[in-house]
Amino acid sequence: MKSTRGRVVEVDSTAELDRRLAAGARSLTGWHLRSVDFSERGDALRELRVAGALFLGCTFAAGDEKDVRHRGGIVFPAVPHSPVDAYRTTLYTADELYGSGSYGEALDARVYAWSRQPGDPERALARALHDHAIDEALADWTRDRSLVGVMGGHATERDQPAYTEAARLGYLLAQRATVASGGGPGAMEAANLGAWLSRRDVDVIDEAVAVLAEVPSFRPSVGAWARAAFAVRRRWPDGAESLGIPTWHYGHEPPNAFASAIAKYFHNATREAILLQECDAGIVFLPGAGGTVQEIFQDACENYYADPSAAAPMVLVGRAHWTDEMPAWPLLERLARGRPMEKHVHLVDTVEEAAAVVAG
Repeated sequence: MKSTRGRVVEVDSTAELDRRLAAGARSLTGWHLRSVDFSERGDALRELRVAGALFLGCTFAAGDEKDVRHRGGIVFPAVPHSPVDAYRTTLYTADELYGSGSYGEALDARVYAWSRQPGDPERALARALHDHAIDEALADWTRDRSLVGVMGGHATERDQPAYTEAARLGYLLAQRATVASGGGPGAMEAANLGAWLSRRDVDVIDEAVAVLAEVPSFRPSVGAWARAAFAVRRRWPDGAESLGIPTWHYGHEPPNAFASAIAKYFHNATREAILLQECDAGIVFLPGAGGTVQEIFQDACENYYADPSAAAPMVLVGRAHWTDEMPAWPLLERLARGRPMEKHVHLVDTVEEAAAVVAG
């Protein structure tokens, strides 16, 4: 149930509608109703005041939608032929995105295929409404949570030492805050894995990684890669919560199954901005390439212009990587010089050091 905000009442289920009507509600004025099924509640609907009510993706019996509009209700119908609920009120789960069949039949794959079709106004509207709905759901989910971000390369495979290190980082960070990642494979998956296992003994990480390493990459089979992750989840159930924020823009990067909540967007620019914005406890940047470098300087820009009290830690892991192979550190250090953010940027060599900086 959503909270009442001033005169706005948000109703996101038929059960919630029935509860409010049973409690005596007779006017929907100022209400926002999302994906509510009125098809068997026509008699009750005709007795209610609907002027100024907002109906988003709701279902009506024949003639009732026209009646609601005539009486002053505002109706935004479901977008036809769209595999996504443009008015959804919650974040995704891995179970919802992957389903129980083959990956080709999964919601995640079907949405990506749909998003690659030639554009038309209805498809563009569905994507925009969907991403706005994810914004709202994410705001609800992050409320009263402190998030620490982990950024890193998608190409890190499960049988590589860097993957285990990223998992250890997620494990350490999750002791103090909620871990957030880009929600994809590689270092992102490892960070969410570490968070998932963070209520258990740290040695479990090596056992879990050994299971995952049997399918080191999502190529050539996303299905086999995902099944290995779900096998780990079944072996070590009831994992700690963490957040993934992936995008269908990169359809070749499937969402990982270890984030307990998944805010998946169509628009990558929105996804990148939201991911950085939500990490109020700081961000750790593991070795990466183009995408990670972009995230470093996007975050640096926010810290550069932020109020001193709002600057958050930026921790780059891997001196050799960030000074020689991908020399982002010298520029970041120079950019921060003399600014309030200067004391918040760090270069370290180990994930243990990174976790200690964030904790400090």
